[in-house]
Amino acid sequence: MKIEIPYRQRKAVAQLVDPDKVTEESLVQTAENAVRAKVDFFLAGGSLTSVPVNNLIEKLKRLTDIPVILFPGNLIQLTAEADGVFLLSLISGRNPELLIGNHVIAAPFLKNIRESVIPVGYILVDCGGRTSVEYMSQTSPVPRDKYDIAVATALAGEMLGMKAIYLEAGSGATLPVDIKMIEAVKAEITIPLITGGGLNTPDKIEEAFIAGADMVVLGNGCEKNDQLIKYACQVRDKFNKSK
Repeated sequence: MKIEIPYRQRKAVAQLVDPDKVTEESLVQTAENAVRAKVDFFLAGGSLTSVPVNNLIEKLKRLTDIPVILFPGNLIQLTAEADGVFLLSLISGRNPELLIGNHVIAAPFLKNIRESVIPVGYILVDCGGRTSVEYMSQTSPVPRDKYDIAVATALAGEMLGMKAIYLEAGSGATLPVDIKMIEAVKAEITIPLITGGGLNTPDKIEEAFIAGADMVVLGNGCEKNDQLIKYACQVRDKFNKSK
């Protein structure tokens, strides 16, 4: 299956599922909620975990027909079981391992599934408090109000060949990425724009879509409110019906 990230023609909702944070019971409930809501994608992985994701992906694919994209937090999580792989390059940071080092190590494995690999320029944005991604990556996020830096970074990622840009507020962020930053980046790039972190209400999700996000990613918000994924997909459908 070749994964295509929606761009301009329609909006999409992805649900991040972290193998460290699910139980057998909660995973079944997550899958049922996602199917009812008609979630577009699952992202499987996390920034903290050292738990392999094979079992999680296998269970998600058994429980649903929703495509699963690997969202690897480290090399331990590499697997060919997913329908797609986000090859994340942390272009907002200056940690060489997350810019290219880990990718070199992963390349011999990924070459056999290269058709499912999606290179993504990953931009961490300061959205209140130090997040797990910031701590684990040992990098500084783009300041919340420095739209020009975010735009230049996203443009660099596109010109380096990235197939999507991901503006990330980080797991547990108190605020989502500023809508003005989303607008500024969207106005300059010609590839899909993804955003996640801090999107814990329907209003915030709608604002992100209005600002130009092609896909929103929900994680912690769904863990705290199992109805959030339904509301997110309703917001998505409202946009898609208007096109």
